[in-house]
Amino acid sequence: MAQIEFGLFSPLAGLSWKAVRERAVKVEELGYHSIWVTDHFWNRGVPEADVLECTSAMTALSVVTEKLRIGSLVLCNSFRSPGLLAKLLATLDNISNGRLEIGLGAGWMEEEYRAYGYEFPSTATRLRQLEEGIQVVKLLMTEKRATFDGRYYKLNEAYCYPKPVQKPHPPFTIGGSGEKLMLRIVAKYADRWNCPAGYRNFEHKLAVLKEHCEAVGRDIRQINISEQLLVCLGANQAEVEEKWKIAQRLPFWRTAIKGTPPQIIEQLRERVARGITFFTVIFGDMNSSQSIELFAREVKPAFA
Repeated sequence: MAQIEFGLFSPLAGLSWKAVRERAVKVEELGYHSIWVTDHFWNRGVPEADVLECTSAMTALSVVTEKLRIGSLVLCNSFRSPGLLAKLLATLDNISNGRLEIGLGAGWMEEEYRAYGYEFPSTATRLRQLEEGIQVVKLLMTEKRATFDGRYYKLNEAYCYPKPVQKPHPPFTIGGSGEKLMLRIVAKYADRWNCPAGYRNFEHKLAVLKEHCEAVGRDIRQINISEQLLVCLGANQAEVEEKWKIAQRLPFWRTAIKGTPPQIIEQLRERVARGITFFTVIFGDMNSSQSIELFAREVKPAFA
């Protein structure tokens, strides 16, 4: 049976650096696989809230932890040129001694693009840019001198040293479920497919991904499958219901799971039986220490 891992999805909005640091240290102490942060310039719901820049926060987290893997859900391909991104991420993998998880996406928040002066092309264009961007990052991380002549990005014998500690490069997580373009990109380039709140159509999406893998000559077993999952966890039923009132204000609540530790274990086992082996969990009470600790103490051991 595949090893089941749990990471904490920890959006940066509204958190001071002290709070971000303390949460990561706690998550490491409790034996979580990883912590995953977001890449936004502001929070859509509360735009005045503090939001740390993603790659800066990831780098700092890699210094204050020793074993915890550091991931992004997800870096926006549009915000940084892929050449610069490759350099940033290779540096981060060295600083963390090989603990980087690369989550990369096409971007979606139009008002954020416009406010910061980025063009916001069509979804299809952003996906094609993402595909080229992934190729550029991988080339710079693996080739002595990287050359690339794409529609959107170009390299001309570019050097990127030091190379990442992880070989041939840190693992790439790509999220999304668009059947024509996104899942083809996943099939070609992803080490992990993150299905964000798409569990209701999971079997269908997985079948489409298998078809894309066959078309590009790749074994789907090379792709780890993860779910970005909202978990409403309480020590008893009354606590679960109280926390559920908060959880329903969050994204993904329609595909959330809720319950006491035994109930959560049962629901997670159903997902594992369908092929999901990695969970990026956000707790429905805004990632309280109580939920993070209760999950580590009473849920995680069932999947050790």
